[in-house]
Amino acid sequence: MTEAEALTLAGEAVRHWAGCATPRPISHRENAVFAVTLPRAGKGVLRLHRTGYQSEEAIRSELWWMEALAEAGLSVPRPQRTADGALLAQLADGRFASVLTWVDGAPLGVGGEPLVGTPDDQMRHYASVGRAVAQLHVTTDRLHLPPGFTRPHWDIEGLLGAAPFWGRFWDHPAASEPEAILMQEARRFARERLSDYAARGADQGLIHADLLRENILHDGHHAHLIDFDDCGFGFRLYDLGTALAQNVEEPALDLIATGLIEGYATLRPLTDEDLAMLPVMVMLRTLASVGWTMPRLAPDDPRIRTYLNRAVRTAHAVLEGQRLFRLG
Repeated sequence: MTEAEALTLAGEAVRHWAGCATPRPISHRENAVFAVTLPRAGKGVLRLHRTGYQSEEAIRSELWWMEALAEAGLSVPRPQRTADGALLAQLADGRFASVLTWVDGAPLGVGGEPLVGTPDDQMRHYASVGRAVAQLHVTTDRLHLPPGFTRPHWDIEGLLGAAPFWGRFWDHPAASEPEAILMQEARRFARERLSDYAARGADQGLIHADLLRENILHDGHHAHLIDFDDCGFGFRLYDLGTALAQNVEEPALDLIATGLIEGYATLRPLTDEDLAMLPVMVMLRTLASVGWTMPRLAPDDPRIRTYLNRAVRTAHAVLEGQRLFRLG
């Protein structure tokens, strides 16, 4: 879909929300995303959902969850209902659209670029991230999901099965034979560890599943989580592993990890077994990201090699028993 086509669809979409207007393009990844004005001059976000990525039921479930979290007092985007009271609007081409409130704050950073701020700043910011993630998990456990609620599964099969949700990372055509063999070994190793972890009662439930820097806004005091497009059912620890995955090469990784875990533990303490599994979760996210590139990036896109290199280095370290980080 070209930018002109997306803008035309956005113009059609805003007519479903009373007083919603002036769409301005922000990004176009899984969804085409626009800034819009809402009634009484408020700011909002219009999403044109990517055809075929999430089902109508899954999108409705995502929106129900965000609405319930916002009602419980969490600072997350709040879905705005259409003039007919619906969470979603369907456009003439069959695509679905949704509108959310705007959340203030600046992204923690950009993937592939050095993290901004001093090491102490980074530790403090990730402590607020950890607390926000714990609030998300604690609040979610108090909710009663409605009938028909459906989201993808980031469980053992969703991450490591024959058809992972983001693709067979070990079959990436850009991987060398040694890299493919290493990723296959990492897959076997992770399956064994996750199976044992789950059998001993690992915390599982609804998770955000995509806590990249770009999806974490900071207002100078608190972290705010946005972009729930990939939320689903999985290991709660995977959210923390995802938050660390972009930082595996940061000089202050030890402080970042310490802040994240200490912030999370203010509301939801972690066990020694959880802490021992966290590097595996980091590795799983780096592997999943390799799978993510396969249907989305052109074969000559340099990001493919960046994702592969990160996954291979992380997998090698985890398989060899090397520490990814040391906690303070």
